[in-house]
Amino acid sequence: MRTVLPNELAVLDTLARNLRWCWNEPTVKYFASLDPDAWERAGHDPVALLGEISPERFQQLAADSAVVEEAQQLAADLNLYLTEDKWYQSEFSNSDKPAAIAYFSAEFGITTVMPQYSGGLGILAGDHLKSASDLGVPIVGVGLLYGAGYFRQSLSRDGWQRETYPLLDPHNLPLTLLREADGSAARISLPLPEGRVLNAQIWVAQVGRVPLLLLDSDVPDNDDASRSVTDRLYGGSAEHRLEQELLLGVGGVKALRVYSRLTGTPRPEVYHCNEGHAGFMSVERIRELMEGEAQVDLGTAIEAVRSGTLFTTHTPVPAGIDRFDKNTVRTYLSAMPLPGVDVEDILALGNESYEGGNPHVFNMAVLGLRMARKANGVAKLHGKVSRGMFASLWPGFDVPEVPITSVTNGVHGPTWRSPSFQSMALDYMSVLEDAEGNGWLKSEDQGGVPDEVLWNKRRELRSALVDSARERARAAWLERGASPAEIGWTGSILDPDVLTIGFARRVPTYKRLTLMLSDPERLTRLLTDPERPIQLVIAGKSHPDDEQGVGLIQKLVQFADNPKVRDRIVFLPNYDMGMAQVMMPGCDVWLNNPLRPLEASGTSGMKCALNGALNLSILDGWWDEMYDGSNGWAIPTADGIEDPQRRDQLEAQALYDLIENTVAPRFYDRDERGVPRRWLEMMRHTLATLGPKVQATRMVRDYVTNLYTPVAAASRTLDAAPWEQARDLAQWKAKVRGAWSGVHVDFVDAQVPDVAELGDRVSITAEVSLDGLDPEDVAVQVVSGRVGSDDRLEDFSIANLQADGVGADGRRRFMGEETLGVSGPVGYAVRVVPSHPLMDGDTELGLAVNAEPSSVRSHTHTTMGR
Repeated sequence: MRTVLPNELAVLDTLARNLRWCWNEPTVKYFASLDPDAWERAGHDPVALLGEISPERFQQLAADSAVVEEAQQLAADLNLYLTEDKWYQSEFSNSDKPAAIAYFSAEFGITTVMPQYSGGLGILAGDHLKSASDLGVPIVGVGLLYGAGYFRQSLSRDGWQRETYPLLDPHNLPLTLLREADGSAARISLPLPEGRVLNAQIWVAQVGRVPLLLLDSDVPDNDDASRSVTDRLYGGSAEHRLEQELLLGVGGVKALRVYSRLTGTPRPEVYHCNEGHAGFMSVERIRELMEGEAQVDLGTAIEAVRSGTLFTTHTPVPAGIDRFDKNTVRTYLSAMPLPGVDVEDILALGNESYEGGNPHVFNMAVLGLRMARKANGVAKLHGKVSRGMFASLWPGFDVPEVPITSVTNGVHGPTWRSPSFQSMALDYMSVLEDAEGNGWLKSEDQGGVPDEVLWNKRRELRSALVDSARERARAAWLERGASPAEIGWTGSILDPDVLTIGFARRVPTYKRLTLMLSDPERLTRLLTDPERPIQLVIAGKSHPDDEQGVGLIQKLVQFADNPKVRDRIVFLPNYDMGMAQVMMPGCDVWLNNPLRPLEASGTSGMKCALNGALNLSILDGWWDEMYDGSNGWAIPTADGIEDPQRRDQLEAQALYDLIENTVAPRFYDRDERGVPRRWLEMMRHTLATLGPKVQATRMVRDYVTNLYTPVAAASRTLDAAPWEQARDLAQWKAKVRGAWSGVHVDFVDAQVPDVAELGDRVSITAEVSLDGLDPEDVAVQVVSGRVGSDDRLEDFSIANLQADGVGADGRRRFMGEETLGVSGPVGYAVRVVPSHPLMDGDTELGLAVNAEPSSVRSHTHTTMGR
């Protein structure tokens, strides 16, 4: 039941229910000031706070003109934030910008009070929405409302992870139930096998300017099984997960339509599928076109839907992809048939119909990629890894040509930068970042933050982490069954003046939580060094079904329990956003040691960098592209060592060496005033150079400019009544696929000088059989570049030959010239690919025919002079 607020303070409900408060420090401080005790009882949740404050206290507050005036000022500031032009409205003036973008994700990490996330994917999604709001980008988020969120982690006495699932009451969260005009709850439904129906209501979380739609299946109309579909994040059987993903994808599109109808907001032009969990959204959009006013055929619907879809992959390992038994998926899709369409045609969109694939599974990432106009990874290295991982979907092309680009992740600065650190910086600088980072590089004489002030602030943040860790460690030991009498030592663990290294993340095996334990004796010496000690603050959850991950946590906890080291290393259970917002600013160094290249991006180190911490990491994910030698340290890797234990030992040794011989000496190298000048130089450089790069506002701008805008342009062309362009493209693709087996390169003649030199021109003629296709249906290309050690072309360029009449036996002739642009061993190949102006590129169909060596009248490789 909602609290009845005095008229003078009625705006508090608006302030509490717009989640902008979670990154607006003045609003948080204001709520906390209303009743500090109630604020603590409410878990720092403004909505819960309003239910905790007594009517008598509200009357006192309403009579205080200063309290009322501040509430009005905060409400006016929020209104200005929601209505003024932002970057998207003013600076990004491209008339082709999307009118609306739908952003689908299985999890969203917005604030601790809404535990709808498990790790980096959800935090990234939350930061994406917040930054879109700050920039004015018209995004609508779509997800599920989990009745118990992820899980609450505690430890047993012997260090085993234990999971509990506290139930969440959405009525006591900063959510609003979407209602019809008559006041009834808006609903969506989708059919399930055996005549069942899955119903869901729609909760709206207002994330600044961005609405986030969360579907909730816990409604009376559902049977018990359907009510539990949204019971918890990443829990239950494979079939339970499948039902969740059908609700997210199919139900999410339905929810968007309901929201647009009730609020008058435009239908999205771009559908961003953040990882494969929401892939079924494409199936629902196909159904809309086939059953609605359009009445188009399946091929046309597929082209129309593809044109407006963006797919982002976050996993660098096949094991991270959702793959369902095809028979089970067939059963569910058969319950929601498309008019005149064989369910096998829909299943084919997720088939692993390629060499090495499993014909018995339905792959959600494959579905996402096949139904996307564009696709991306989340760091430059991850884009490269993804191109290799999914290359089988484009069998006619080399890995570098696989059409998966990258947008490197970023983090939401106002969420992850400590408010006190930000306040200190703004005392000396008008902005925290500019294009060159000049503010942080200014010396004290130039008006920058003085070294001593900056260093004292770092100690303040470290002390806050130490205090928090002591409280959390005591609470954790009480939960483990210890008595207050035996845990007095927790009040003195850690030291606010000792080099503090942080490590926190999900605990799959490839993130190597226990790499630091490879040599326990050496780690102990580092922790207890009398002159240059280090201390470790560690946190992380493992999925309950991941026995290896759970075992790693126990191993780490048991080491940290040892009385010899327990005042220098602590494992803090139940890692969440609240802990991260104290832990990341309080660490001097952030450690990340995944098995390269299995980290997609990782963003925790970015959050630390915003607070002046230095990164100590394997060159993986975002660090691979942003490490510059002065903003932290790169842990050397033992690439090529096949024995995993040996590789771990070598990399752990390199980690120990870096800490002992470089990191710790620099931290403890102080001047006469006790300030580590060289350490502060690295801090300033980090803040100046990484500060702008790691921002999620940079990330969202990249998405808007490089992906959302071109996808929206394609959508306006192909997904628009009367869908003639989509129909023509679908028919053309069907024609090309039908004829492709008869396409081949019959003859290639290349006029290459005997001794070729840089800049020489090579004349190339190719005769090609097209099996009924027209020359305009294909591109005949010369692929040329330096020949690598594996006899494959490296850093190659592509040039199109021009149609030049008809050759022998009706073959089509193509001719052109190529300039030799590189020195050394050079090679070339001639190939044919489909070509159409409405495709996103030559690779879209995954078809290519290369000339066989026997058809070439010239050396395929030639050595060029310099």
